[in-house]
Amino acid sequence: MNLETKSFAAAISFALCCSSLSATAANTASAAFPASAASSTSVASSEFSKNVELSAVLPAQHYQPTKENLQSRQEFQDDKFGIFLHWGLYSMLATGEWTMTNKDLNYKEYAKLAGGFYPSKFDAAKWVAAIKASGAKYICFTTRHHEGFSMFKTQYSDYNIVDATPFKRDILKELADECHKQGIRLHLYYSHIDWYREDAPQGRTGRGTGRPNPKGNWQSYYQFMNHQLTELLTHYGKIGAIWFDGWWDQDINPDFDWQLPEQYALIHRLQPACMIGNNHHQVPFEGEDFQMFERDLPGENKSGLSGQDISKLPLETCETMNGMWGYKITDQDYKSTKTLIHYLVKSAGKNANLLMNIGPQPDGELPAVALQRLAEMGEWMKTYGETIYGTRAGIVAPHDWGVSTQKGNRLFVHVLKLQDQSLFLPLGNRKVKKVFDFVSKKPLKMQKCNGGIILDLGAIPTEIDKVVEIQL
Repeated sequence: MNLETKSFAAAISFALCCSSLSATAANTASAAFPASAASSTSVASSEFSKNVELSAVLPAQHYQPTKENLQSRQEFQDDKFGIFLHWGLYSMLATGEWTMTNKDLNYKEYAKLAGGFYPSKFDAAKWVAAIKASGAKYICFTTRHHEGFSMFKTQYSDYNIVDATPFKRDILKELADECHKQGIRLHLYYSHIDWYREDAPQGRTGRGTGRPNPKGNWQSYYQFMNHQLTELLTHYGKIGAIWFDGWWDQDINPDFDWQLPEQYALIHRLQPACMIGNNHHQVPFEGEDFQMFERDLPGENKSGLSGQDISKLPLETCETMNGMWGYKITDQDYKSTKTLIHYLVKSAGKNANLLMNIGPQPDGELPAVALQRLAEMGEWMKTYGETIYGTRAGIVAPHDWGVSTQKGNRLFVHVLKLQDQSLFLPLGNRKVKKVFDFVSKKPLKMQKCNGGIILDLGAIPTEIDKVVEIQL
């Protein structure tokens, strides 16, 4: 089957499984997320009950982001700092989010965890307030991780936080309401993998969970995912981004077609401003709005997951605060506040956002050490946030001593590691109007030289981040 025929067939199958999306979807979605984040429970079912239209079975057109989407990208780049929250049934086992597949736990036995999941101390207002105080501007929450359990009320599976647990509360709804109330953007993680559902085609993970049919039923599973995505984009207010994960699970089946173009079109139709990112460890595919790097800064590949080229899309690097994504009771090796701040600064210096992860406890609280780190980062951001928010990578490329960020003609030099009081900056022939310490505002001496200037810092820097502002 040639590429054009495959694209046409994929479009038809998408139309059949989703019963078509019409042009009215955007209007329906916009009505579903007023400032109060009120939701309409009838949107998801009505979206999928429309008749098949001719436009729905045509091959996907080249993606053209809307004006609203381009604005979202800019705001995303301005925000610079977000918090990732990995939370699911796996928190009860306290051994990380991959325990189900790592220990080959039977899917029916694993599902029994839901009957005891009761996070009595969960308080969305406290979560969001603590995250906001850290200086973070958005939250990315795992709505459904690879274990297959939905942390939101869904009508397409009873394996969810409301129907399968004694807690009976929609975690995502409470979190979304607080995000909208407190002015924090909400991004939603959604796994393409499911180690629980029998219709999910098995890849290289989750093969020991006891599901009877390795091939699954792709059309059934694809329809399920699109139904859930529709719920997420119509029941929980304005969503900043959908953060996909799991594409790599089918790398053992190179001909496997995830039918991403049609799924991406669905998302952009429901909420045109909603960005799409995919943690596939590849150069971004058409229809994606930002590029992510796992456990690495753009251009680095220390973890072995980020060897892909850097695109021109907005960038984001995700990293753990300790060692795991999900809660692990034995993992108390939290990175120091200095290390976390340096990671944030280096991300900004490489023109990327930092998405810093926390694994909530099974009782519904954020770990005490994580809260401490959030508070300490927030104190630092009160002083230095101006050199991070709204900036782009500066004209001085990253060096061993640090990075630079820039906002118009204001260049912020972030000295993170320097055993000298002098620093050469390769500014070429650019005219320098002022040079001063960002905090004290005291002028600093400089000397013009071939290729730039030499700064006299007065002493070897001892701060977590010595910031010098240069006005060009």
